[in-house]
Amino acid sequence: MNGERYASTFDLVEQMSYLYVRVVKAKDLPPSSITASCDPYVEVKLGNYRGRTRHFEKKMNPEWNQVFAFSKERMQSLVLEVFVKDKEMVGRDDYLGRVVFDLNEVPTRVPPDSPLAPQWYRLEDRRGEGKVRGGIMLAVWMGTQADEAFPEAWHSDAASVHGEGALNIRSKVYVSPKLWYLRVNVIEAQDVVSNDRGRFPEVFVKAQVGNQVLRTKIHPTKTASPLWNEDLVFVVAEPFEEMLFLTVEDRVTPLKDDVLGKITLPLDIFEKRLDHRPVHSRWFNLEKFGFGVLEADRRRELQFSSRIHLRVCLEGGYHVLDESTMYISDQRPTARQLWKQPVGILEVGILGAQGLLPMKMKDGRGTTDAYCAAKYGQKWVRTRTIVDTFNPKWNEQYTWEVYDPCTVITLGVFDNCHLGGGEKPNAANAARDSRIGKVRIRLSTLEAYRIYTHSYPLLVLHPHGVKKMGELQLAVRFTTLSLANMIYVYGHPLLPKMHYLHPFTVNQVDSLRYQAMNIVAARLGRAEPPLRKEVVEYMLDVDSHMWSMRRSKANFFRIMSLISGLFTMSHWFVDIRQWRNPITSVLVHILFLILIWYPELILPTLFLYMFLIGLWNYRLRPRHPSHMDTKLSWAEAVHPDELDEEFDTFPTSKSHDIVRMRYDRLRGVAGRIQTVVGDIATQGERVQSLLSWRDPRATSLFIVFCLFAAVVLYVTPFRAVALVAGLYYLRHPRFRSKLPSVPSNFFKRLTARTDSLL
Repeated sequence: MNGERYASTFDLVEQMSYLYVRVVKAKDLPPSSITASCDPYVEVKLGNYRGRTRHFEKKMNPEWNQVFAFSKERMQSLVLEVFVKDKEMVGRDDYLGRVVFDLNEVPTRVPPDSPLAPQWYRLEDRRGEGKVRGGIMLAVWMGTQADEAFPEAWHSDAASVHGEGALNIRSKVYVSPKLWYLRVNVIEAQDVVSNDRGRFPEVFVKAQVGNQVLRTKIHPTKTASPLWNEDLVFVVAEPFEEMLFLTVEDRVTPLKDDVLGKITLPLDIFEKRLDHRPVHSRWFNLEKFGFGVLEADRRRELQFSSRIHLRVCLEGGYHVLDESTMYISDQRPTARQLWKQPVGILEVGILGAQGLLPMKMKDGRGTTDAYCAAKYGQKWVRTRTIVDTFNPKWNEQYTWEVYDPCTVITLGVFDNCHLGGGEKPNAANAARDSRIGKVRIRLSTLEAYRIYTHSYPLLVLHPHGVKKMGELQLAVRFTTLSLANMIYVYGHPLLPKMHYLHPFTVNQVDSLRYQAMNIVAARLGRAEPPLRKEVVEYMLDVDSHMWSMRRSKANFFRIMSLISGLFTMSHWFVDIRQWRNPITSVLVHILFLILIWYPELILPTLFLYMFLIGLWNYRLRPRHPSHMDTKLSWAEAVHPDELDEEFDTFPTSKSHDIVRMRYDRLRGVAGRIQTVVGDIATQGERVQSLLSWRDPRATSLFIVFCLFAAVVLYVTPFRAVALVAGLYYLRHPRFRSKLPSVPSNFFKRLTARTDSLL
């Protein structure tokens, strides 16, 4: 079962043939007769498609090393022409020479063959009648999208994109930054002196790493040597660019804090911890805030200073959560030495999309420039942008190592709004890539070695309702490397053991996840081309924790669908007791008598029944991975105002009347929830009151009944008691009263603590 299978070919996608032209460099180019220099560039022409390199100023031996790719489907000529030209400030550019290739003579390269070696070609004159001065180094070959030159190449179908926009259409693979939890254990401080010498300070410690600010509690007593022993946890990323900035502050008034001392520490001085063993603590001298300007002050500060006692470490045994645990794609700890071997390989072929809607207007008509992004583990991929089409074909294939099958890969389709180039990413009016839709695939739902080729609807929720934006076509294959490892993983904890030995609180997890998302978005936004913040936030579900009436309804009905099975079972049992189907009731009585007579058959019968149900349901198993369900999401019948509330900013930007109306509606929903929670509490308190003597008569009756039941059950075989109780419960309706039973009446008369509520 141990197969080492790593895909090296694009076997999940349709092969797309391209003509590749690599322009490396030129030499001995002739100078201009006017300027005595040369500003060369290269133009590659195939039919009506023209691609050009950047130009160099006053350079006779330029180097470009650029690749051009022409789709074979759109070839309009059998002749490839490569021109070398001299850029002029005024008028037409000068012609320096050309090289012509017959496409029938171009070699074909299939990876993993080594790249084709470039060769020198002498330049010809315009008519091809003779050689001219100068040469150019080129490599020309036929290949596919599996060629390593494909991501960096200029593509003929994006010929309308120029400048910096050409960088934003390329396909790229990104890696998330390596994230760590920084745990700062603030133990104590010594010799903390208030700025007001007549009082002891009310001290707390504030810690800051980048934009993350946390503080300890104020020490309950006024003292010069406070003790906290509190943990402050931050998220940091390698390479460590931020510093740990600590200040000891005095709460003078509720609106005023005085800084008594400060210290700045680089993160790389702290120990990296792999398990729960504590690291060594250290004392640090605090700098007096606003002190030490004069040389005499500096000497005095060296003689006496406040100190702070810290235990700081970088946690390598945790997995830093940057996505929701519901859609988690990676569970490995930060420290690489704690990683296990991969259990499988995931291959995803992003084939294309169908029926996309126009996302923006260009030259008076709707257009879409679509690309697809995928995230699994630390690896992000982005396909190239297909310009101006509603049915893009990417046919790109990517591979991920799988360390846990109970994970989710997320794919999103976006409209590229940065093809013009020159935009400032942090500008207030900067364009944002528009969402077209998202697909999630849980790997545990995939059969091993099977190729799933399927179209997934791209659904997006807008303020005016849910909208289908098109379909995404994918080919997915999950390959297991070891069956034994796979079985072991299913019994293994979902997260690394440090999450269970020293767990974070729910509020800490939410806060740290939000900080991790911000760091990942900021780092990926600095790549070239950038994976923009709006893309990262959409893929990581940045707003999944926000209140939504629609989501609340969806979750409520999910719970009801689970309970509906119990309701169905109870209705069936009521039908048995009512003898609506006498044959079924007789069979149930016979089964009951058999189980009473042979109680050792109860558990085997139960497990055999579940085994048979599982076999029966095998024929109904899903044939394709699940996709976004509008009915389950409660997105089809949602009220427009509820959607408007869901898309509202936080804090709200709506008028007071709308906020008041929504607040009243929320109060109504919360009132119903409050009633249900109160009813549940009432039933629990009635159970407690059985032995609490709040109702002396009820408790007396119950304990006398318990004594009588203990004696009867001691002298009577359990089999006989179960037989009598079961037959009494299943008795015919003719022998049953329509009034509630005695135990039910007794229970409903028990006291609860509702009469003590205000």
